Amino acid sequence: MKSRSPTITRNRKAAKLPPVHPGEVLFEEFLKPLGISQYRLAKEIRVPPRRINEIIHGTRSITADTALRLARYFGTSAAFWLNLQTRHDLEVQQDRWGDRLEKAISRLATSAR
Repeated sequence: MKSRSPTITRNRKAAKLPPVHPGEVLFEEFLKPLGISQYRLAKEIRVPPRRINEIIHGTRSITADTALRLARYFGTSAAFWLNLQTRHDLEVQQDRWGDRLEKAISRLATSAR
């Protein structure tokens, strides 16, 4: 798996890479350097191995429950994991909508007071 995590690729727009899924960050920045298998992580944070596998492969989102477990295990915050997921979700939607959102929805006009 080639890394595109935020710590390695900071300017996504310039490179026009797809959004980085938090599972990629989990794999590249935590599991791989620490030599931890997906199976071991799943067992130690008490979740089904399939959950970790699907997160790693980008087919499952990180939920609040999983974020709490990952935070406890790795000594991070749950907000770290949820922010990665939220950032990914927003970037996916921005890529999906492109300029159509600006054309489809007008900004609320407010008067100066």
